[in-house]
Amino acid sequence: MQSHPVAELALDATDMTMNSKNKPALRTWLKWAALGGVSAINGYATILMYARAEYAFALLTLILTALGVYVFARKSTYAHRYIYPGVAGMILFIIFPLVYTVGLSFTNYSGSNQLSFQRAQSVLMEQSFQTGESYSFSLYGEEGSYQLALNTQDGWYLSDPIDLKALPESLNLSLAQQPSTEAAPLKTVIQNRQQLSALVVSLPNGDHLTMSGLRKFAASQSLFALQDDGETLINQQTKQVYKPNWETGYYQEVNEAGQFIGESMSPGFIVNSGWDNFTRIFTDPGIQGPFVSIFIWTILFSALTVVFTLAVGVVLAQVVSWEALKGRGLYRVLLILPYAVPAFISILIFKGLFNQSFGEINQVLQGLFGLSPAWFTDPFLAKTMILIVNTWLGYPYMMILAMGLLKAIPDDLYEASAMDGAGPLDNFFRITLPMLVKPMVPLLIASFAFNFNNFVLIQLLTNGAPDMLGTSVPAGHTDLLVSYTYRIAFEGAGGQDFGLAGAIATLIFLLVGGLSLLNMKFTKLDAE
Repeated sequence: MQSHPVAELALDATDMTMNSKNKPALRTWLKWAALGGVSAINGYATILMYARAEYAFALLTLILTALGVYVFARKSTYAHRYIYPGVAGMILFIIFPLVYTVGLSFTNYSGSNQLSFQRAQSVLMEQSFQTGESYSFSLYGEEGSYQLALNTQDGWYLSDPIDLKALPESLNLSLAQQPSTEAAPLKTVIQNRQQLSALVVSLPNGDHLTMSGLRKFAASQSLFALQDDGETLINQQTKQVYKPNWETGYYQEVNEAGQFIGESMSPGFIVNSGWDNFTRIFTDPGIQGPFVSIFIWTILFSALTVVFTLAVGVVLAQVVSWEALKGRGLYRVLLILPYAVPAFISILIFKGLFNQSFGEINQVLQGLFGLSPAWFTDPFLAKTMILIVNTWLGYPYMMILAMGLLKAIPDDLYEASAMDGAGPLDNFFRITLPMLVKPMVPLLIASFAFNFNNFVLIQLLTNGAPDMLGTSVPAGHTDLLVSYTYRIAFEGAGGQDFGLAGAIATLIFLLVGGLSLLNMKFTKLDAE
C-alpha cells in the first residue's frame, strides 16, 4: 500500500513537535538533577563541618549553596546566574575572611587555645597514669597470626593467635612456656602501634594492662575523672580538683573555696574575651609602646614613599619629555625597567647590595669615605634603606602617570608664562606640578593605602629587624602594622596569639577603609 506524501509530512511535523517539547523537559530534568546533586554534596559537607565544630565554615557553605540554588532554580532570578560567581567569590574571599577575622578579635584564639571546650576536655580525659608494674612484651609468629607474649616475674603469659589488622578490644592471656620461634622485629610493632595502643590485655589475676611503650604493657588508669556536673575534673593520682576558667580558657586547679590556683593545663579552649584584645593594644605597655611606634612609622613610611616616588617620577617624566633630549625612547625604556622586574626579585637583590659585610654599596662607601653603615641593625638606617628600595620600586609607576598627564597640559600656559618672564622653576611649581597633582590625588591615596599594607617589602628585606626590646609580643623597628600582625599571629614565642592579631587586623581594616572612602570622595569631586 503506497503512503500519501501529505500524510508523511504531517507525521514528520508531529515528530518534530514532540522532540521540541521533549528537549526543554530534558533540560529541566538535568538542571534539577544537577542542583539536587550539588545540594546533597554541600549539605553533607556542611553536616561534617558542623559535627567538627567548624560552625563558621559550615554557615559559609550553607549560604553559598542556598544562594546558588535560589539563583539557578527560580525563573525570576535565573538571569543573575552570570553575576553569581562574582558574588560568591566576594563572599568567599572578602566578606567571610573579614567577618571571621573580626570574630577572632573577640576571642582568646591562640596556639594553645584552638579547641572547643568539649574537645579540650576529652583530650585531658584521654590522659592516663601507670598504677602497677610494667612488663615487656613481644610478638611471635608471622603475618596474619601473631601471639602476644608478656614476660613477668611469674613466667610468660601468652595469647591465642591473633590478626593484628583485626584486633579485638580485649585479649585474655594465660600462663605458658616462652615460644620457641623468633620474636617479630620492632618494625612490626611500630607498624601496628595504633591497633596495639587500643588493646586491653587481661591476666588471670584480674589485672588489666594497656600498652605503655613500644616494648611495654602496664596497668594504667585514666588520670582525670569527670564529675557529675560535666565540668569538674579530679586528678585520680594527686586528688587535685580542676575546673574550667571561662575567663582564660584553661582548666585550673581550685582550692576548697573554689578559687583558681596553680598553673593552667593545656590544651586550652576557645572563649569569648569581649574587648580584651583591643584593650591590651592600648593598655599593655609591652604592646602599646610597639603598636604606637609601629603605627607612626607605618604612616611615615606610606607618606614618604608617596612623596619620594612622586618627586622622582615627575622629575624623570619631565626629563624624558624634553624634546631636545636625544634618545628619549631608550631612556624611557630603561627607566621603566624596574617596574617590569618582579618586586620580590628586586628586593632580594637590594638585600644583597646592602649587606653590611659583603654588599657592593658598603664596599663602595668603605673605599670612598671609609664608612660601613649597619643597614640592618641600626633602626634609622634600616628605615632609610627601606625607603630607598621602595622609592626605586615605585617611581616608574608615578613616571608613567606623569608622562601621560604632561601631554594634557596646554602649551599656551607656558607661552603666557614666558611672556611674563617666568623661568623653568616657576613654570614647574606654578603650572606643571599643580596640573599634575590634582588629577593624581586619588591615585596618590591609593598608593598610600597600598604601602600601608606593604607586607612583601618588609618581610623579604628586613623581616621587621632590628627587633625591639622589652615587648610582650614580637615587634621590630621596621615592622609595619601588617607585618607586626603577622608576627603576632605566627611567630609569638609564648604562643600564636590569633585573637590579638585579629584585633590589630580589624584596626588596619578600619584605617584602610577610611582611606578608601576618602579616595572615593576625591574621585567624586574630580568627576564633578
